[in-house]
Amino acid sequence: MEKRKMENLGIETSLLGFGCMRFPVTAEGKIDEPLAEQMMDKAIAAGVNYIDTAYPYHGGESETFVGKVLSKYDRSSFYLATKLPCWNVKEKEDVMKLFEEQLGKLQTDYIDFYLMHALNKDSFHRMAEMGVVEILEGLKAEGRIRYLGFSFHDGYEAFEEILNYRDWDFCQIQLNYMDAESQAGLKGYRLTEEKKIPLVIMEPVKGGSLAAFADDITEKFRSLDPEASAASFALRWVGSLPNVKVILSGMSTMEQVEDNLKTFSEFKPLSEEEKETIDGIVALINSRVQNGCTGCGYCMPCPAGVDIPGNFRVWNTYHMYQNYNMVKGSWERNLGDAKQAKNCVKCGKCEKACPQKLHIREDLAKVQADLEKKEFVI
Repeated sequence: MEKRKMENLGIETSLLGFGCMRFPVTAEGKIDEPLAEQMMDKAIAAGVNYIDTAYPYHGGESETFVGKVLSKYDRSSFYLATKLPCWNVKEKEDVMKLFEEQLGKLQTDYIDFYLMHALNKDSFHRMAEMGVVEILEGLKAEGRIRYLGFSFHDGYEAFEEILNYRDWDFCQIQLNYMDAESQAGLKGYRLTEEKKIPLVIMEPVKGGSLAAFADDITEKFRSLDPEASAASFALRWVGSLPNVKVILSGMSTMEQVEDNLKTFSEFKPLSEEEKETIDGIVALINSRVQNGCTGCGYCMPCPAGVDIPGNFRVWNTYHMYQNYNMVKGSWERNLGDAKQAKNCVKCGKCEKACPQKLHIREDLAKVQADLEKKEFVI
């Protein structure tokens, strides 16, 4: 198992981290505990020593399940990460209540890696003003938290502000070859490298988007290595960055566990040829964007109830990855009949407000036709 040293902490972690947000589930939507436990056991036996969960995962059941599985292992043999649900902190006293609850669920008396969960500029300012950071620093001084960090979802400027606020032990960002310029992105990566703050990476396969492609892109990966999965190239792209110390993978099947263990047990940084091929794939995927909607929301609210940016986001994603299953939930459930493009009454109000001067009415008709046709299904 590939290991990476966090020099500032004097420890070594497995480059592959087991993300506990996407366990297999039963028909009732509960964690399939026997299978999930087998998956965790297999990963741990292969050398995975970083286990990442959080308060809200699996409807609040992930921490309890993870605590039960890990209770059979020597506590010093793994690093446990979980997160403070900042949105649940309404007053300072909530921090300790939540922390004690998490310790109980996880059956432990300390957390190795404790993160302020999903920070953005506004939530961080709220936490800072409430004195939450100081409370967590106190828990660290007591040894109940070993390493203090944060996970992040916002733009680079907010990331830079938060990273410079204190001497963090580590931090966690979303990064993959399609999101190199999104959120903190590679610019944020370079800042962590400069400040010598080790990085944990989430969404390296972009929620599964980089694991299944149409034939044209699949063939490009097969030409590099016919035995390697598309997902393995996404993981290796992230792992080729030296300040990346843990790459989280939310595994839902035993096959995914086995594929990831193969990737990280025989880990190889990307070659120049592989980097160039992936750069070409990124350019190809981006060339399939159907319109230039930025999601600014100036077109909203729509008098007919259409979620215009939401429809365009689904439409663009569908064409970029040519995979209906990637957008099925967003299209059928999140947008549903009420917010889909078919409800457009062609009043034109949105087009007058659009800074990009998009042909919104025309494009919404294309959205509905394309998504109903379901031409691309993987």
